[in-house]
Amino acid sequence: MPQVTTTSDEGMNAENDVRDFSLTVDATGEEAPDTLETLLAAYGSCYVPALRVGAEQRDAGDLGKIEIDVDGELNDDDKLESVDFDIKWEADVDDDTAERVVDRAFDLCKVHDALKDSLHADASVQTGAF
Repeated sequence: MPQVTTTSDEGMNAENDVRDFSLTVDATGEEAPDTLETLLAAYGSCYVPALRVGAEQRDAGDLGKIEIDVDGELNDDDKLESVDFDIKWEADVDDDTAERVVDRAFDLCKVHDALKDSLHADASVQTGAF
């Protein structure tokens, strides 16, 4: 089961401990990627292996090098309104097969699934903890 511990001693930076790894996220984007950039990076990073598996499952073979430009559009409240993927891969695949690979990859991508409206964090609070 995925688990992350997020800690902030002050300011807008947060240090995230993920197993034996550490990732800094800066809400202002001044000292590290901001929160939405980190989300978009996770989305693209999840979609790459989903494309590879989707290509195998849809008889497209090995896609070779994959590059995804992930662009997020913000609304007037600076919240994420939409995400666009501009996908390039090395293999030469016909349009119909490419569309089936892309559709299958969305079915396989765990981050894509997690962005559904019904997912909302349950929260509990312990005050005076430190």
